[in-house]
Amino acid sequence: MSHRMPERANRRGFVKGAAAVAGAVLLSEREAAAAVLDSFVAKAPAGFSPLSVPGKITKVSAKGDFASFMQANQLWPKPEVAKSLLEKAMMEFTGAANLNASMQRFIHKDDVVDIKVNGIAGQKGTYTMATNFEVILPVVEAVMALGVPADKITVYEQFPDFLAGTRINVRKWKLPEGVATGTHNNADHKMPDVKIYQGIKTKYSRIFTNATAVIDITMVKDHSITGYTGTLKNITHGNINNPHEHHAHQASPQIAMLYNHPIVTSRVRLHITDAFKVMYDKGPLDKDPKTRIPHGALYVACLLYTSPSPRD
Repeated sequence: MSHRMPERANRRGFVKGAAAVAGAVLLSEREAAAAVLDSFVAKAPAGFSPLSVPGKITKVSAKGDFASFMQANQLWPKPEVAKSLLEKAMMEFTGAANLNASMQRFIHKDDVVDIKVNGIAGQKGTYTMATNFEVILPVVEAVMALGVPADKITVYEQFPDFLAGTRINVRKWKLPEGVATGTHNNADHKMPDVKIYQGIKTKYSRIFTNATAVIDITMVKDHSITGYTGTLKNITHGNINNPHEHHAHQASPQIAMLYNHPIVTSRVRLHITDAFKVMYDKGPLDKDPKTRIPHGALYVACLLYTSPSPRD
């Protein structure tokens, strides 16, 4: 003798089954999306553990009056002074014997290395308040000394005029042959969207995500929106496709949140702050020479899977 199930029970079972299938599909889609994003998290070369000293900052200062360690235009440091300060800062920070040995604590010969510079306030041929070429060059040379091929090194910025502001490959200021340069123009971002702050869809640049190791060379500079633009912001707003959407309430906590994403913390190995000059007002452009003052120093810090920099 057969019994027919009540229609209500059939309907309830169907709804439960459909919900279970939908849930499984949604979970599968989320897992797939997470797997894709995980593929953009950098991995250090096998067996290599980059140095990480959260909270530590080393500052070294040039000796003598400002004019004595700057070039005749008083805008750029003498090359030998910049390299000497960089080596001293790196040695003090790492305890290593020289610049190359210090760099070896952060970079492996099998890394793909990006160097993010900052030239927005040196654009339009003024070259006044950008990351100095005299600091950039010895960093590149130290990376190459470890055995990293020139074609695995890229020095880059957000836009071409920003990069030119650092004097990289402008007239006599040439990088070693084979070292690449690039810009992402807020348009070269191949990864899927991520929602890090208030559901805003964001992407990090292809140049950035192609690297296994990133060195940040920035400055101490005023910013009219955020108050200060330094190590973290050069990486966050200097790499994402929509920095204008992350400026509300002085970009706090957006800078910290954008930096603290594993896509960033897995690859940014070293921060170097070029503070031969500092700018205390009217930034981020260099609009008033009176706000640009001598400082004669370099700072070194590193962050890897850590909270934001105490320097910022």
